Amino acid sequence: MNNSELLLIWSDNPTVSVVIWATLIILAMYLGRQSGHKFITALTGLLNTAFKITSETLINFEEKIVKRNKQVILHEGKQATERMIEREFHRVNSLVALDLSGYPAVQRKITDTINKIEADYQASNETPPSPPDWLEAVEAISKVKSKGDSAVDKILTNIQHSLETAHDETMKEYRKSSFNRLQYLKKMLPSWRCLSQTVDGMSKSITDLSDRADHIDKQMGIYEKIKAEDDKVANLLSVSSMTQFFISALVLIIAILGGVINFQLIALPMSEMVGGTSEIGGWKTADIAAMVIIMVEVAMGLFLLESLRVTNLFALIGSMDDKMRRRMMIVSLTILTILASVEASLAYMRDLLSMDREVLLQSLSGVASSNVEFRWIPSIGQMIMGFVLPFALAFVAIPLESFIHSSRTVIGIAVVNIVRVFVYVSNLLMQLTEQVGRISTHAYDMVIFLPLTIEQLGRHYKATREKGEKSYVDIESTGGNQ
Repeated sequence: MNNSELLLIWSDNPTVSVVIWATLIILAMYLGRQSGHKFITALTGLLNTAFKITSETLINFEEKIVKRNKQVILHEGKQATERMIEREFHRVNSLVALDLSGYPAVQRKITDTINKIEADYQASNETPPSPPDWLEAVEAISKVKSKGDSAVDKILTNIQHSLETAHDETMKEYRKSSFNRLQYLKKMLPSWRCLSQTVDGMSKSITDLSDRADHIDKQMGIYEKIKAEDDKVANLLSVSSMTQFFISALVLIIAILGGVINFQLIALPMSEMVGGTSEIGGWKTADIAAMVIIMVEVAMGLFLLESLRVTNLFALIGSMDDKMRRRMMIVSLTILTILASVEASLAYMRDLLSMDREVLLQSLSGVASSNVEFRWIPSIGQMIMGFVLPFALAFVAIPLESFIHSSRTVIGIAVVNIVRVFVYVSNLLMQLTEQVGRISTHAYDMVIFLPLTIEQLGRHYKATREKGEKSYVDIESTGGNQ
């Protein structure tokens, strides 16, 4: 029985049959009104409870993720601060060892030289010698009156001449001695300037040491806040991690583009070395060989930076003794240099192959080949690129380490935001199911509004009749009592 036969089961007239079916459906819905309301309420309540449980579960998961992100951020910040503080202490140690280790000797030298210069300066400013004791006798003789005696006048004149001569000689000796001392002080001026520069250098070293100490104090303050799990510091570290993530991602993209250029330099000559038609798993053997060379170069650069303790991706390399790390550094640098030289030769070989191909195409087309001037310039350029790019790719370990460490924080923040979106959607669906349940209940009643209206009118009529009979009984009882 199809739908049309089922529709016309009551009458051949479709309208009459539809009216009968509608009446039966409305009557069935009216009779099962309470069950229908309970079903709608139970269904919406079930969905509401499911969304509520989902929302609470997601909220708990979000709290765990936020707590874990905070621990990860604080742990990364703690390690970075410890490395920075350790680096500052190494710098302070180097500063003290190089600049301040000879400070006592320099101080003694400065003190001795300053004392010597001060003594010479004081000696150069000494006062003229006091007059001898015989000047008193001369003064007494000079008071003797000649009274016209020529012998006395002659004696006095001789005494005066002798005094003037002695005075002039004394002043000449004094001036000569002062000039010599001033010349000595003038010769000491370069030494004085050298000492002044030495003192300024020591003062600068002390100032640098003070600045380092202030920087260490600031880092120690941040370290204490990290240990105290301060939310403000955690937020700052989160922002810093996101900044490092995007910057390191940009640098990695640049490194990948450099790797692509490097691949293009050596792919063609590698096809001549390993065969251009051979394949491994659907990939050309030449392309695989070129990629292997580039990957080995990146690995050697990574090991080199690990040996230099620039990066800290492998704890085993960082924990090696200095002798073993030095050996590993030399081996990595040697292999990297050899590979760079091989790439330079392959780049030159690529230029030769390109030139031979160009000559072959010209000969096949019947065009006479011409010698291009300065053909050696692109060859040298390709060789330089082939030699420099491996060393440039070696430094990819630095942004790679930053990207790996910061990606943990960024992924955690992204997961938290995604979970919050799901929590919002769950709450929205919970409210939506509740409202849909109410709307469905009202829609159910709207379908059976006619029997409900009849039922309400009947109840109203019955209530009015009962009220009227009660009022009549009350009036009768009141009249009888009277």
